[in-house]
Amino acid sequence: MPKLQFPDNFYWGAATAAHQVEGGNHNDWSEWEKQNADRLARESEQAFRWNPNWKKFAAAATDPKNYISGSACDHYSRFREDFDIAQSLHHSAHRFSIEWSRIEPEEGQFNEEAIEHYRTVIAALRERGLEPFVTLWHWTLPLWLAERGGTASQDFPRYFERYAAKIAGSLGSEIQFWITLNEPDVVSAHAYLKGEWPPQKKNPLTYLRGLHLLIRAHRLAYQAIKQHSPAAQIGIAKHQIAFQMARPTFINHFLKAIADWGWNSFFLNRIKNHQDFIGLNHYNRSVIDNGFRKNPNKTQTDFGWEYQPDSIYQALVELKPYNKPIYITENGIADASDELHQKFIPAALAAVHRAIADGADVRGYLYWSLLDNFEWDKGFWPRFGLVAIDYATQTRTVRPSALAYAEICKNNALETAVI
Repeated sequence: MPKLQFPDNFYWGAATAAHQVEGGNHNDWSEWEKQNADRLARESEQAFRWNPNWKKFAAAATDPKNYISGSACDHYSRFREDFDIAQSLHHSAHRFSIEWSRIEPEEGQFNEEAIEHYRTVIAALRERGLEPFVTLWHWTLPLWLAERGGTASQDFPRYFERYAAKIAGSLGSEIQFWITLNEPDVVSAHAYLKGEWPPQKKNPLTYLRGLHLLIRAHRLAYQAIKQHSPAAQIGIAKHQIAFQMARPTFINHFLKAIADWGWNSFFLNRIKNHQDFIGLNHYNRSVIDNGFRKNPNKTQTDFGWEYQPDSIYQALVELKPYNKPIYITENGIADASDELHQKFIPAALAAVHRAIADGADVRGYLYWSLLDNFEWDKGFWPRFGLVAIDYATQTRTVRPSALAYAEICKNNALETAVI
């Protein structure tokens, strides 16, 4: 049977983020959840009624408890069990994040016990043959830093540099791949352009200032890590949208150029001399026809996003001009039934293979996510995981899509018959 063979030493795996899976976190998001859970539940129908799948998750979405991360997946204590599952699924890499609020709960006071925990996490991955991809910041902040303005504080780059230097000095010899920031554009837009996420301060100027401060924070962290580990491979996880013109009109060309510059290129262009690879997070396209998001939406995931797995091809080839290795650090869909999952993964990977054939230097694919998890202001109802979580019992159940993906990982190849 014909196969699409992937490059030798290609990394296969999945990703998680500390606040979404660990449980027991105490940070700006955990405090925001407590203050906003009732409101989010009350406003859920109005917020999600555009989603054709609303009835599937209405009971959960209208329950305030859905919006409290609480124990999440209890991954902080069950990480070995979860990594055993990843190993059984033939994963060779795993992306996770270090929770800053655990490391530095008070300004300048570092928790050595928490650092030792993450040392144990890294060791557990390596014992199972999984390469750690370590994210330093996946959106949550220590309370003391949030109170001082968070990412909009002029001091944020200095604080982040100090945190990065501490982790690099403590764990640097055990980490090859570093991701400093996760989707700085997404979190900034939701916090300061839409005013929906903490600290909910809607101000376009604050958004722009925050982006520039995050750019500086990444550059400083890059240099700090390199001082400890000159051979470290460092990048960010960048959310890229595939902007596609419905028609080649002047206005559509103009809108695509502006969108590509403002969303896809702005941040990457400003850190291009301070990154060794690009981490690609890709979930969707935006069809342009005298405006954005004119997608046909013939099939939609539980999240309400358009099902369009091959849009990752465009996202990858548009990164070619940077001449950097690319690791796909997130790509996935929410699908509790697992029916779309089983189609999505091979279809997306066929598009990745096509991008590689067309010159994109892709070296790994990390599906989002390993586990069902807490999806920020949406709560627990979106089911992205290869592994289903029963939150009442913390029982893990491997989904059929995970087993199909495991065969691809094992063979480093995709059978064309399954596409």
